[in-house]
Amino acid sequence: MSEVRISAEPRTEFGKGGARRTRRAGKVPAVLYGHGEKPKHISLPARDFAAALRHGGTMQVFDIEVSDGTKVLALAKAIQRDPIKDSFDHVDLLIVRRGEMVTIEVPVVLAGEAARNTLVMLEHDKLAVLADATRLPERLEASVEGLDAGSHVTAGEITLPEGVELAAEPDLVIAVVAAAPTQAQMEGETTEAAAEPTEVPEAETVQA
Repeated sequence: MSEVRISAEPRTEFGKGGARRTRRAGKVPAVLYGHGEKPKHISLPARDFAAALRHGGTMQVFDIEVSDGTKVLALAKAIQRDPIKDSFDHVDLLIVRRGEMVTIEVPVVLAGEAARNTLVMLEHDKLAVLADATRLPERLEASVEGLDAGSHVTAGEITLPEGVELAAEPDLVIAVVAAAPTQAQMEGETTEAAAEPTEVPEAETVQA
């Protein structure tokens, strides 16, 4: 994973009001922490931050240069988004160092095709691993190629890149392969649902 340089400014306004004003100015409220450093409140240019995530995903390493002279490498540990505006509300940035091993959750995607007439369900879309902070894998693949109904893929069966170690339990189930319902089963469920009597509330008797 390549590093992306991004400029930042110290943030002196806190609370909901301060955060709203920061966002209206086209910036993202953020906090830098880690390595025993006192948390540092900063603001990031929203457009540059969004572009970096589109390029490298949530595993992107940021080379942050604050206008007060602070220079650090950091990972986006937690990102709060506004689901309606599709904007960033706040970002927690974890300070890291080159060569440092960190535990982080990496996205998991399915790979391959299971046997015919099966359904594959992804039980966990992220997997905790231990890796070099500046060499994090963008994603991990859970292969379901040729698996029959009743099979599953565990964390220990996922192939990890060189230098990456599993931090989760090896028997953690990542994906499950189940038998797809037959046409007859689906039609039977529809028929049963249609045949169920509808309860009609009793009419009230009003005495004159």
